[in-house]
Amino acid sequence: MKILRCAVLIAAMGAAASHADCEAPDEPNIPDGANASMQDMLDGQESVKMFQAANMDYLRCLEASFIEAEKTAKNAEEKTEAAKAMAAYSKAVEAYNTAVSKEESVAGEFNTQIREYQAKNADQ
Repeated sequence: MKILRCAVLIAAMGAAASHADCEAPDEPNIPDGANASMQDMLDGQESVKMFQAANMDYLRCLEASFIEAEKTAKNAEEKTEAAKAMAAYSKAVEAYNTAVSKEESVAGEFNTQIREYQAKNADQ
């Protein structure tokens, strides 16, 4: 019985540790569309695409963390073990939601700068 409790506790700690192993990507530099060249905008687009790909990897990592934490919480025999696993679950879900919001924000800002660029270059 003690071995099972230790295993559950280790699994709960592993879920928390795996969330810590997930690394959020840095936000890309988005050019100012009102002052940017076409090359600046293309470079910005590439940076946004790279950010989105890295963010997708980050989301997958977080998803694996919260799935594992949820399983650990469901299988825990003691309330403290379940509480630790649920805390890890909540932390991973919160980080996931933050990452989704960040990606939406980056995409929205880049789209705004595209419109700025197009407005500046409308008569060319």
